[in-house]
Amino acid sequence: MLKIRFSRAGRKHVPHYRIVVTEHTKPVKSGEVDILGWYDSHTKKYEINMDKVRTRVGQGAQLSPSVAKLLKANSLTV
Repeated sequence: MLKIRFSRAGRKHVPHYRIVVTEHTKPVKSGEVDILGWYDSHTKKYEINMDKVRTRVGQGAQLSPSVAKLLKANSLTV
């Protein structure tokens, strides 16, 4: 099953996250199928390609709780 979740990037103590589509059994930093956007937890800025998110959800991908929370908090609908 595919999951839409965060993949940590950035330097030590300065996290920056990519929003990626991966197989749910794979480790977080390996083998993303597609990159859908990014999120900076310090500045609370983000950029998400909602067309790609809707397409992936339509194909059966599930949102992780943290990504779903980000989308809901910013009034973005899938």
